[in-house]
Formats: sequence, structure tokens, C-alpha cells
Amino acid sequence: MAGYGSNAAFTAYADAAGYVFPDGTSDGRITAARQRGSLVIDRYEARFSGTRTGGFAQERAWPRTGATTYYGEAIPSDVVPVAIENASYEAAFLELTNPGSLSPVVTGSATVKREKIGQLEVEYSTSSSISVDDMVAMATPVVTVIEGLLWPFLCPILPGIAVV
Repeated sequence: MAGYGSNAAFTAYADAAGYVFPDGTSDGRITAARQRGSLVIDRYEARFSGTRTGGFAQERAWPRTGATTYYGEAIPSDVVPVAIENASYEAAFLELTNPGSLSPVVTGSATVKREKIGQLEVEYSTSSSISVDDMVAMATPVVTVIEGLLWPFLCPILPGIAVV
């Protein structure tokens, strides 16, 4: 599986942003991080306009046919917008420095209410009415720089209008 962009472009992006790769980072680790970062971006696919240019067999969510920006600007069907690629690089860097941090595993039956380690004691708020969807939403990290890069490509959410 290929991530968005390339290792060279990711390295250039990271350098320009002042990010420092961990010592001993191999090309293989960069490729794997880009793959995981791209998967994070593809989670937004339901909120992107248009459809995959290559249909269901296309590996990534982009490029898309019939896609537009939030403002209605058409995006060519053979283009992956630079901001989509850059968002995947942001996610890739987080995954490179902290693998799995953007893909938490949620287990509903194993919630902790109280935890004590030495002198420190923490009690978490719990609710028996929390759904699995709510637990996933609470556990999924929100990375504002990624959200900021993606928002121009997300479909506007309009309030529902009930007709009687």
C-alpha cells in the first residue's frame, strides 16, 4: 500500500516545518508512517465530496471524481490536493514519533473507573449509557493542524429541515 506523496516530499515537508525524525529512522519506517498517516486521512472519506476516481478498487480516498472544495471549486479528477498530502504528512510524523497514537483501540468492557499509582490516584468519569460509537469518538485524537488542512475539502454539514 502506498501513502499519499513520497518519502522525499515528506522529508522536505518535515524539514520545512522544523520536525526532527528520531535517530536511526530508516526509509522503511518513513514509508510505514506515511501509510498509517494516509489511513488516518482516509477516515474522513465519508465527509469528502465526489467519489473515488478509480472506483471501489482504488487504494486511497483521493483522487476523486466530482470533488469540490467547501466553496464549490471543482477539483480535477486526477489531482490529490496539496493540503490532503500535507495532512497525511502531519499524521505520518505523529505516527513516526508515536506509532499507533492516531488509531486508539477501544474496549468497552475494560473501562477504568479508579486508578492508583503510588500517591497519585485518578478517578475517571463513567457512564453506563455510553455507546461504542461514543467511546470511539472520545478516544479518537483530534489533531487541529490536520483538521485545519482538511476542512476546505469537507462537505458542509447543513442542519436538517423537517417538512410536515
